[in-house]
Amino acid sequence: MERLRLAAMDVESLSSSRGELLWQPTLEEMSRSNLARYLRWLEVRRGMKFAGYQDLRQWSVSEVESFWESIAEFFEVRFHRPAESVLTSYDLPGSHWFPGATLNYAEHALRHPTDGVTPAIIFQGESVEGRSECEEISRAELKRQVAAVADALKKFGVRPGDRVCGYLSNLPQTVVAFLASASIGAIWSVCPSELSSRGVIERFHQIEPKVIFATTSYRYGGKVHDRSAVLAEIVEGLPTIQHLILIAGPGNATSPAWRNDVKLAAWTDLLAGDPPELIFEAVPFEHPLWILYSSGTTGAPKAIVQGHGGILLEHLKTLSLHFDLRAGDRFFWYTTAGWMMWNMVVSGLLLPDVTVVLYDGSPKYPNFSALWDLVEELGVTFFGTSAPYLLACMKEGVTPSRGRSFQKLRAIGSTGAPLPVEGFRWVYREVKSDLLLGSASGGTDVCTAFVLCNPLLPVHAGELQCRGLGGAIEA
Repeated sequence: MERLRLAAMDVESLSSSRGELLWQPTLEEMSRSNLARYLRWLEVRRGMKFAGYQDLRQWSVSEVESFWESIAEFFEVRFHRPAESVLTSYDLPGSHWFPGATLNYAEHALRHPTDGVTPAIIFQGESVEGRSECEEISRAELKRQVAAVADALKKFGVRPGDRVCGYLSNLPQTVVAFLASASIGAIWSVCPSELSSRGVIERFHQIEPKVIFATTSYRYGGKVHDRSAVLAEIVEGLPTIQHLILIAGPGNATSPAWRNDVKLAAWTDLLAGDPPELIFEAVPFEHPLWILYSSGTTGAPKAIVQGHGGILLEHLKTLSLHFDLRAGDRFFWYTTAGWMMWNMVVSGLLLPDVTVVLYDGSPKYPNFSALWDLVEELGVTFFGTSAPYLLACMKEGVTPSRGRSFQKLRAIGSTGAPLPVEGFRWVYREVKSDLLLGSASGGTDVCTAFVLCNPLLPVHAGELQCRGLGGAIEA
């Protein structure tokens, strides 16, 4: 307990210039956190004691090999072949992490046994005539669907290192297609359904995909948007595509003429029958997992590749130790499938008995209460969004707590832009006074945050709580 008191009074929180104190964790809350559990584990397993978070962070950046080795051990990362070392060199470029090790990201996302109660995914679509579509998928069913799609991809001739892409919304099928691709060592990339054919071709032509998963329509802002013609242009503009898997969307989309040499398949056909056992391809630690893209503001979007092992360790660290996601939590971040936060949300499946919540639709349809209603009705415990959305709600005069208790809501994440002091105050005044408001900043280039939230530290108005573990962040 004394160590937790010190952590709460960390040196990063004691400056006289700090903003208004808005929230502070209790000793009980700190003791229950994953970060406190990690500190206790380090003391028992490594004989290491730290005076507070800043001391722990300093160790994580000065002894990087020991730190990342401890993350792999603490989270019981399943290596098919162990690493020869943690890091080959401190020189950049040229350094390599966990050389010789093999593993698979998808195996970690699907390894946790189901308790029969906690769903893996809860999906909610935009409301139609006042009613919202809601679907729950168990971990067992998720694994079955991944096995079926992985089997289909193998039959389509997809091999480790081949690229598989999606032109998709934030759907359960998008998660399944990604995990199926990762499970066989293929490399995933996705563009959201609202992106133009030119924008998609600019990105995908660089990676030469073999297979594309796509939907011909999506619902947003109370309207169904037909993307059939756009999808036909995308397929026409990507000559390497051999297979197109169509996922039914809302409404009655048109049926364009597809390229003659492209083989069509329906998503429902892939899931029919009993799939064979899911076998995870053991790939090298740095084997590419997915491809993201820069914004394209300085020329064509640049492809950004991240690997199985690096993302696995980084997201375990971030989601467990910083976001403090625990068994029974429901993790929701409003995002499209094309933003890096989608990848972070999917990684919630890496943690046992954490439910990933997906929403497909406008955050302000039929009004600005749409997401707050979802948080309340689904019992979301960690709600992530953007600073502009919080500020828009504030300017619209929205009072989220009116008629909602947010009994299970424990934390709100904010990113995408700085959240000013008045935004912090609005959350604690109009949403809930007893929660952690974690403003975060990171980037697509790393698919994580450099500065972010911390369950052991207080929240000050207008300020991010801490620099993340394992990153020597300076300004």
